[in-house]
Parts: sequence; structure tokens; C-alpha cells
Amino acid sequence: MSQVLHTMLRVGELDRSIAFYTEVLGMSLLRQSTNEEYKYTLAFVGYGDEKDGHAVIELTYNWGVDNYEMGTAFGHIALGFEDIYQACNRIRAAGGKITREPGPVLGGSTHIAFVEDPDGYKIELIQRSQANEGLGQ
Repeated sequence: MSQVLHTMLRVGELDRSIAFYTEVLGMSLLRQSTNEEYKYTLAFVGYGDEKDGHAVIELTYNWGVDNYEMGTAFGHIALGFEDIYQACNRIRAAGGKITREPGPVLGGSTHIAFVEDPDGYKIELIQRSQANEGLGQ
């Protein structure tokens, strides 16, 4: 059996990113490691560990690099929530940036919202009860 283990994002300020994913989105800091020789630090965050079947996010901080070009290939990471309306209220109250208020996707009925992390990565929130309906159908 195969599974998705993690998605890696390069971040400009590791502590700021860890705070966003843990305090604003409610993930846990699962582990962190530093490589002195190659000058980088990794932090893995998520709602559960890979060993338990969860996909996580690897935050990579390359020492001395404080921002990155986003490019046009990356789209977003999607997270399922029981209630995206309440989630957006909590995220906003915690200082998070909502870039698309919750509501039905254009041309469909699945309720989504978008937030942006401190480095500008887009995160889609999907109403979990509708997550299997498929936004592209």
C-alpha cells in the first residue's frame, strides 16, 4: 500500500510558519530537526503523524533565505473541516488572513474558503461532509 506522506513548503521564517500552522490552523508540531552542515531546519506539522496514515506538511527553512518566488505552478493545499464557517471565524480571530470567504464554489455546491499562510501559500478549506463530491466534476 502507498500513501501520501507530506508536502514540502519552503518558508522564510520558521517560527512564524510553525505558529500559523499550529496556533491558527490547529495542527501539531510533530517533529523538528536541524542540519548544521547544510544550513537548514525542517519542521513537520499536521493533524496526525504519517505513521498513523496522515499526510503532513514539511516546513523547510533554508538559513538566510527569507522569501521565495511563488511561481505559477503551485495552486494550494486543501484541508477538510467539519464547519468551514466556524473555522474561518477562528482563523480570523487568531490573526489569519482569509482570502475567500466561505461559500459555494463557483458553478457547484461544495462549500469552500481560502486562507493564506505567512509566506503567501494558499490553503483551501473544504466542508468535510462535501469533500468527496469532487470540485472538478
